[in-house]
Amino acid sequence: MNEFKIVTVSAGLRQPSSTRLLADRLGAAAVAALEAEGAEATVETVELREIAHDVVNMMLTGFPAGGLPEVLEKVSGASGLIAVSPVFTTSYSGLFKSFVDILDNEALTGLPVLLGATGGTPRHSLALEYNLRPLFTYLHADVVTTSVFAATDDWADDGALRERIERAGGELAKKLLGAPPRKPADEFSSVPSFEQLLRDS
Repeated sequence: MNEFKIVTVSAGLRQPSSTRLLADRLGAAAVAALEAEGAEATVETVELREIAHDVVNMMLTGFPAGGLPEVLEKVSGASGLIAVSPVFTTSYSGLFKSFVDILDNEALTGLPVLLGATGGTPRHSLALEYNLRPLFTYLHADVVTTSVFAATDDWADDGALRERIERAGGELAKKLLGAPPRKPADEFSSVPSFEQLLRDS
């Protein structure tokens, strides 16, 4: 049986970060659900704050540099994606959106995706359904039904939070088990070759 490769993207800005903690727990829940079905799975985590300058540089120049090419390759080659952002001013963070903006247009097509978010109070949870889900639906990702929001108070008594995490992880596992193999998107397919540049000059 093929090994499932899950990539978690955390847009937390601090260390330690509740956003990273939620991403880790969602990844662990998905792996546990897959292993319960006899499948093998690994999780790789991308901390966007560590490549923030590279993300901005690509937005300005159109070319990936630093650690960004490796990250883009991980996302395009993933079996499934877990994307978690803190909520700022009723929406996902600017760093999170900037990273999504530099992805290839086909990178998320058909990709099983689990969404998560963190914020100070439960009222920020609406950002998941009004901001994150429409964004990934627009990009043709296969978003699982359950998304997980963790407010500050949820970490003190995480019984309900743990239940949501396990349910969401199980849903991602089911999508992965039923999904056909994906062909990784070519992140540089839209970049003209040197020959094309010479011909067009």
